[in-house]
Amino acid sequence: MTLLKEVQDQLTALLLTNAARSLETVLEKAQAQEWTILKTLNILLGEERNARTDKARERRLKQASFPYLATIEEFDFGFQTSVSKKQMDQLLELTWLESAFNIMFLGPPSVGKTHLAVSLGIAAVNTGYSVLFIHMDQLIHALKTQEISPKSKHRLKRLYQADLVIIDEVGFQPVNRNEANLLFGVINQLYQQTSIILTSNKGLVEWGEFMGDPVITAAMLDRLMHKCEIFNMDGDSYRLSHRETILKN
Repeated sequence: MTLLKEVQDQLTALLLTNAARSLETVLEKAQAQEWTILKTLNILLGEERNARTDKARERRLKQASFPYLATIEEFDFGFQTSVSKKQMDQLLELTWLESAFNIMFLGPPSVGKTHLAVSLGIAAVNTGYSVLFIHMDQLIHALKTQEISPKSKHRLKRLYQADLVIIDEVGFQPVNRNEANLLFGVINQLYQQTSIILTSNKGLVEWGEFMGDPVITAAMLDRLMHKCEIFNMDGDSYRLSHRETILKN
Protein backbone atom coordinates (compact mmCIF):
# COMPACT_ATOMS: atom_id res chain seq x y z
CA MET A 1 0.00 0.00 0.00
CA THR A 2 1.36 3.41 -0.97
CA LEU A 3 1.64 6.17 1.59
CA LEU A 4 -0.96 8.19 -0.35
CA LYS A 5 -3.46 5.33 -0.15
CA GLU A 6 -2.68 4.82 3.51
CA VAL A 7 -3.38 8.50 4.32
CA GLN A 8 -6.58 8.36 2.26
CA ASP A 9 -7.71 5.34 4.25
CA GLN A 10 -6.87 7.15 7.49
CA LEU A 11 -8.97 10.14 6.43
CA THR A 12 -11.86 7.89 5.40
CA ALA A 13 -11.71 6.06 8.73
CA LEU A 14 -12.00 9.44 10.46
CA LEU A 15 -15.06 10.22 8.29
CA LEU A 16 -13.14 12.89 6.37
CA THR A 17 -14.24 11.36 3.08
CA ASN A 18 -14.19 14.60 1.08
CA ALA A 19 -10.65 15.32 2.23
CA ALA A 20 -9.68 11.78 1.21
CA ARG A 21 -11.06 12.33 -2.28
CA SER A 22 -9.32 15.71 -2.59
CA LEU A 23 -5.98 14.63 -1.12
CA GLU A 24 -4.15 13.75 -4.33
CA THR A 25 -5.25 16.92 -6.14
CA VAL A 26 -4.36 19.12 -3.16
CA LEU A 27 -0.93 17.53 -2.85
CA GLU A 28 -0.25 18.11 -6.56
CA LYS A 29 -1.18 21.79 -6.21
CA ALA A 30 0.88 22.07 -3.03
CA GLN A 31 3.95 20.75 -4.80
CA ALA A 32 3.44 22.87 -7.91
CA GLN A 33 2.86 26.08 -5.93
CA GLU A 34 5.28 25.27 -3.12
CA TRP A 35 2.73 25.54 -0.32
CA THR A 36 3.83 25.15 3.28
CA ILE A 37 2.69 22.10 5.20
CA LEU A 38 0.32 24.25 7.25
CA LYS A 39 -1.24 25.82 4.16
CA THR A 40 -1.65 22.42 2.53
CA LEU A 41 -3.41 21.09 5.62
CA ASN A 42 -5.61 24.18 5.76
CA ILE A 43 -6.64 23.79 2.10
CA LEU A 44 -7.37 20.09 2.59
CA LEU A 45 -9.54 20.70 5.65
CA GLY A 46 -11.26 23.53 3.81
CA GLU A 47 -12.27 21.08 1.07
CA GLU A 48 -13.85 18.86 3.72
CA ARG A 49 -15.62 21.74 5.43
CA ASN A 50 -16.99 23.23 2.20
CA ALA A 51 -18.30 19.86 1.05
CA ARG A 52 -20.05 19.32 4.37
CA THR A 53 -21.57 22.82 4.24
CA ASP A 54 -22.87 22.18 0.71
CA LYS A 55 -24.27 18.79 1.71
CA ALA A 56 -26.03 20.27 4.75
CA ARG A 57 -27.53 23.01 2.59
CA GLU A 58 -28.80 20.47 0.04
CA ARG A 59 -30.34 18.46 2.86
CA ARG A 60 -32.11 21.52 4.29
CA LEU A 61 -33.28 22.50 0.81
CA LYS A 62 -34.77 19.06 0.22
CA GLN A 63 -36.45 19.00 3.63
CA ALA A 64 -37.98 22.44 3.03
CA SER A 65 -40.22 20.97 0.27
CA PHE A 66 -40.32 24.12 -1.86
CA PRO A 67 -42.63 23.78 -4.90
CA TYR A 68 -39.91 25.37 -7.05
CA LEU A 69 -36.73 27.41 -6.68
CA ALA A 70 -36.92 31.20 -6.90
CA THR A 71 -34.82 34.23 -6.05
CA ILE A 72 -35.54 37.90 -5.43
CA GLU A 73 -33.38 38.73 -8.46
CA GLU A 74 -35.86 36.87 -10.67
CA PHE A 75 -38.85 38.83 -9.38
CA ASP A 76 -40.31 41.48 -11.70
CA PHE A 77 -40.65 44.55 -9.48
CA GLY A 78 -41.54 46.60 -12.55
CA PHE A 79 -44.66 44.50 -13.06
CA GLN A 80 -45.56 44.15 -9.36
CA THR A 81 -45.16 47.55 -7.75
CA SER A 82 -46.94 46.80 -4.46
CA VAL A 83 -43.59 45.74 -3.01
CA SER A 84 -40.17 47.22 -3.63
CA LYS A 85 -36.73 45.74 -4.17
CA LYS A 86 -35.51 47.76 -1.19
CA GLN A 87 -38.10 46.19 1.09
CA MET A 88 -37.20 42.67 -0.04
CA ASP A 89 -33.48 43.35 0.29
CA GLN A 90 -34.10 44.36 3.90
CA LEU A 91 -35.99 41.14 4.52
CA LEU A 92 -33.15 39.17 2.92
CA GLU A 93 -30.98 40.27 5.85
CA LEU A 94 -33.11 37.79 7.84
CA THR A 95 -32.78 39.63 11.16
CA TRP A 96 -36.53 39.15 11.64
CA LEU A 97 -36.02 35.41 12.01
CA GLU A 98 -34.16 35.89 15.29
CA SER A 99 -37.19 37.56 16.90
CA ALA A 100 -39.84 35.20 15.45
CA PHE A 101 -41.25 38.01 13.29
CA ASN A 102 -43.95 37.06 10.75
CA ILE A 103 -44.58 38.13 7.16
CA MET A 104 -47.90 38.06 5.30
CA PHE A 105 -48.29 38.41 1.53
CA LEU A 106 -51.95 39.11 0.70
CA GLY A 107 -53.51 39.53 -2.73
CA PRO A 108 -55.24 37.88 -5.69
CA PRO A 109 -53.74 34.88 -7.52
CA SER A 110 -50.57 35.24 -9.57
CA VAL A 111 -49.28 38.56 -8.21
CA GLY A 112 -46.04 37.04 -6.88
CA LYS A 113 -46.91 36.08 -3.30
CA THR A 114 -45.50 32.55 -3.43
CA HIS A 115 -42.44 33.64 -5.41
CA LEU A 116 -41.46 36.11 -2.70
CA ALA A 117 -42.18 33.61 0.07
CA VAL A 118 -40.04 30.94 -1.59
CA SER A 119 -37.25 33.44 -2.26
CA LEU A 120 -37.06 34.38 1.42
CA GLY A 121 -37.24 30.73 2.39
CA ILE A 122 -34.33 29.78 0.14
CA ALA A 123 -32.29 32.69 1.49
CA ALA A 124 -32.95 31.34 5.00
CA VAL A 125 -31.86 27.84 3.94
CA ASN A 126 -28.66 29.24 2.43
CA THR A 127 -27.90 31.04 5.68
CA GLY A 128 -28.29 27.88 7.75
CA TYR A 129 -31.90 28.05 8.96
CA SER A 130 -34.30 25.11 8.73
CA VAL A 131 -37.42 25.88 6.69
CA LEU A 132 -40.65 24.06 5.89
CA PHE A 133 -42.95 25.08 3.04
CA ILE A 134 -46.47 23.67 3.16
CA HIS A 135 -49.72 24.43 1.34
CA MET A 136 -52.73 25.16 3.53
CA ASP A 137 -54.61 22.06 2.35
CA GLN A 138 -51.54 19.89 3.04
CA LEU A 139 -51.30 21.32 6.54
CA ILE A 140 -54.98 20.68 7.29
CA HIS A 141 -54.64 17.13 5.94
CA ALA A 142 -51.57 16.47 8.12
CA LEU A 143 -53.33 17.83 11.20
CA LYS A 144 -56.41 15.67 10.62
CA THR A 145 -54.44 12.46 9.93
CA GLN A 146 -51.47 12.77 12.29
CA GLU A 147 -52.84 10.06 14.61
CA ILE A 148 -53.10 7.47 11.83
CA SER A 149 -50.46 8.55 9.30
CA PRO A 150 -46.73 8.34 10.11
CA LYS A 151 -46.07 10.63 7.12
CA SER A 152 -48.36 13.34 8.52
CA LYS A 153 -46.88 12.95 11.99
CA HIS A 154 -43.35 13.29 10.59
CA ARG A 155 -44.31 16.36 8.54
CA LEU A 156 -45.75 18.10 11.59
CA LYS A 157 -42.69 17.19 13.63
CA ARG A 158 -40.48 18.92 11.05
CA LEU A 159 -42.86 21.89 11.04
CA TYR A 160 -42.53 22.41 14.78
CA GLN A 161 -38.74 22.03 14.61
CA ALA A 162 -38.29 24.54 11.76
CA ASP A 163 -36.91 28.05 12.19
CA LEU A 164 -39.27 29.30 9.47
CA VAL A 165 -42.64 27.89 8.39
CA ILE A 166 -44.18 29.03 5.10
CA ILE A 167 -47.94 28.40 4.84
CA ASP A 168 -49.08 28.95 1.26
CA GLU A 169 -52.52 29.55 -0.25
CA VAL A 170 -54.49 30.26 2.93
CA GLY A 171 -58.07 30.98 1.93
CA PHE A 172 -58.24 29.19 -1.41
CA GLN A 173 -60.52 26.62 0.19
CA PRO A 174 -62.85 27.22 3.15
CA VAL A 175 -62.24 25.33 6.39
CA ASN A 176 -64.74 24.12 8.96
CA ARG A 177 -64.69 24.98 12.66
CA ASN A 178 -62.74 21.84 13.62
CA GLU A 179 -60.10 22.53 10.97
CA ALA A 180 -59.86 26.16 12.10
CA ASN A 181 -59.27 24.93 15.64
CA LEU A 182 -56.48 22.65 14.45
CA LEU A 183 -54.88 25.51 12.52
CA PHE A 184 -55.12 27.77 15.55
CA GLY A 185 -53.28 25.12 17.54
CA VAL A 186 -50.38 25.31 15.08
CA ILE A 187 -50.25 29.11 15.10
CA ASN A 188 -50.47 29.16 18.88
CA GLN A 189 -47.62 26.66 19.26
CA LEU A 190 -45.39 28.57 16.84
CA TYR A 191 -46.26 31.95 18.38
CA GLN A 192 -43.18 33.84 19.64
CA GLN A 193 -41.00 30.80 18.84
CA THR A 194 -40.96 30.42 15.05
CA SER A 195 -41.31 32.85 12.17
CA ILE A 196 -44.20 32.32 9.78
CA ILE A 197 -44.53 33.51 6.19
CA LEU A 198 -48.13 33.27 5.09
CA THR A 199 -49.65 33.87 1.66
CA SER A 200 -53.37 34.37 1.16
CA ASN A 201 -55.73 35.45 -1.59
CA LYS A 202 -58.09 36.86 1.07
CA GLY A 203 -57.93 40.18 2.84
CA LEU A 204 -57.81 39.99 6.64
CA VAL A 205 -61.42 41.16 6.95
CA GLU A 206 -62.48 38.08 4.94
CA TRP A 207 -60.77 35.56 7.19
CA GLY A 208 -63.66 35.15 9.60
CA GLU A 209 -65.89 34.03 6.70
CA PHE A 210 -63.69 31.32 5.17
CA MET A 211 -62.43 30.15 8.58
CA GLY A 212 -66.00 29.59 9.69
CA ASP A 213 -65.49 30.95 13.21
CA PRO A 214 -64.90 34.67 13.90
CA VAL A 215 -63.69 34.01 17.46
CA ILE A 216 -61.01 31.52 16.43
CA THR A 217 -60.06 33.79 13.53
CA ALA A 218 -59.61 36.78 15.82
CA ALA A 219 -57.41 34.77 18.20
CA MET A 220 -55.34 33.46 15.28
CA LEU A 221 -54.82 36.89 13.71
CA ASP A 222 -54.00 38.37 17.12
CA ARG A 223 -50.99 36.05 17.35
CA LEU A 224 -49.98 36.30 13.70
CA MET A 225 -50.09 40.10 13.63
CA HIS A 226 -48.44 40.76 17.00
CA LYS A 227 -45.07 41.01 15.23
CA CYS A 228 -45.78 41.02 11.53
CA GLU A 229 -45.02 42.82 8.26
CA ILE A 230 -48.04 42.79 5.94
CA PHE A 231 -47.79 43.28 2.18
CA ASN A 232 -51.09 43.94 0.39
CA MET A 233 -50.29 43.04 -3.20
CA ASP A 234 -52.54 43.90 -6.12
CA GLY A 235 -52.42 44.19 -9.88
CA ASP A 236 -52.97 41.92 -12.88
CA SER A 237 -52.08 38.27 -13.01
CA TYR A 238 -48.41 37.83 -13.96
CA ARG A 239 -49.12 34.41 -15.51
CA LEU A 240 -51.90 35.71 -17.74
CA SER A 241 -49.87 38.75 -18.78
CA HIS A 242 -46.90 36.52 -19.68
CA ARG A 243 -48.76 33.49 -21.00
CA GLU A 244 -47.22 31.48 -23.78
CA THR A 245 -49.07 30.36 -26.89
CA ILE A 246 -48.48 27.67 -29.48
CA LEU A 247 -50.27 29.66 -32.20
CA LYS A 248 -48.38 32.03 -34.44
CA ASN A 249 -49.83 35.26 -35.79
